[in-house]
Amino acid sequence: MLDGDSLVLVEVRLRTSGGHGGAAASVGTRKQRRFAHAARHLLATRPQYRTLRARFDVVALDSSGRADELQVTWIRDAFRLGG
Repeated sequence: MLDGDSLVLVEVRLRTSGGHGGAAASVGTRKQRRFAHAARHLLATRPQYRTLRARFDVVALDSSGRADELQVTWIRDAFRLGG
């Protein structure tokens, strides 16, 4: 999605149990690398996006198993590309 002159790439994570950390915690280093790899592919195949700043957001959905108790957290600029 576009936000001004930024291309926003969003990773959506759902956790129905906090036993292994929340949804945001599930976006570790390995997941970030995979997400960045996918972003590089997108930019390589879509020249219209190459001039835009890329931003990585995470939308974390945490639930105790009940849909009416869903907690939504949008983390803007959750991480940056390394090297």
